[in-house]
Amino acid sequence: MSMAGNLRKVTGLGKVGGLRGVARLARRRVRVDLSHPARSPLGSAVVNCVTYQDGERVPGGRDLADAVEHVRETGDGFVWLGLHEPTAREFAGIADLFGLHPLAVEDAVEAHQRPKLERYGETLFAVFKTVCYVEHKELTATSEVVNTGEIMVFVGHDFVITVRHGRHGSLGPLREELEANPEQLTKGPAAVLHAIADHVVDDYLTVTDSVQADIDQVETDVFAENGARVDPGRIYQLKRELLELKRAVAPLTRPLLELATRPERVVAPEIQAYFRDVSDHLLRATEQIAAFDELLNSILQAHLAQVSVAQNEDMRKITAWAALIAVPTMVCGVYGMNFDFMPELHWKLGYPMVWVVIAVACTALYRGFKHNGWL
Repeated sequence: MSMAGNLRKVTGLGKVGGLRGVARLARRRVRVDLSHPARSPLGSAVVNCVTYQDGERVPGGRDLADAVEHVRETGDGFVWLGLHEPTAREFAGIADLFGLHPLAVEDAVEAHQRPKLERYGETLFAVFKTVCYVEHKELTATSEVVNTGEIMVFVGHDFVITVRHGRHGSLGPLREELEANPEQLTKGPAAVLHAIADHVVDDYLTVTDSVQADIDQVETDVFAENGARVDPGRIYQLKRELLELKRAVAPLTRPLLELATRPERVVAPEIQAYFRDVSDHLLRATEQIAAFDELLNSILQAHLAQVSVAQNEDMRKITAWAALIAVPTMVCGVYGMNFDFMPELHWKLGYPMVWVVIAVACTALYRGFKHNGWL
């Protein structure tokens, strides 16, 4: 018998008249264990659903409606419900059960939100952008470097609901880490919110370190001997991916600052100190991204300067060879004219003398251009 055995029924209820009505409907169904870390065997969006009391996970036990009713009546423990890309229909019964605001529910279902923190009565609604580094053998003008997703978190006095969008950012390992530290879980749902924020920001730092390796490689290639031949599309691609990373990281600064400094009913003062630490880590990631952006601008400008210098060198070489070719062209052009009275036309040494003059002039020009670095 699982605590969340009838969760699928709850997710399809829509509007149900009161918590006890939901519980009565739940008891009519066969209970199925949905507390396994894997996706729900029923095929719904439920990933995990667990009750915690005194920092310990409660094995088996009640279904979701009974568990919520129990923690609210006793004032002890909280429920952590994890969802992955739920539909509006799947989320409707959960929203009614926990009294979630319709606007927050709409944001959680539709996704594509900016990182933010909103308050709806006694409930906090936080949006985090998750990021992951996409491994690639070689950076090209079309390589995907950063992939983003979202985690929405509803936090109340006795519940935490996490809604994840995207193929990465699984919270399974995080849940295991928290369960290995019961003392932290005793601090309530706010401790879970902090752990999620810390997990997301740590991923930011990991991704920035990986992006730095790509930037270092591009920088090395640009300042190599044939740096002017580097595809500028690689630099632009890195800037685009860095912009996507910046859009995920930068807007989270204000929500974390509010959680660290602004009094919240569901966030104890002792938890706020932990949020200050997460805010410091976020500041480091933000500064790294800003530095990367400036560095890429410098690399791009250096590359364009190299291309300009290479073009100037090519033009000098072309000009030098054109000058060399102009000497015999001019001499041959003059003596190729059809005039009867021209100097040295009937001189026996005229032909070899012309070649000597051409060779001496071309040799002198060649040595001069070579000495000045034009050839």
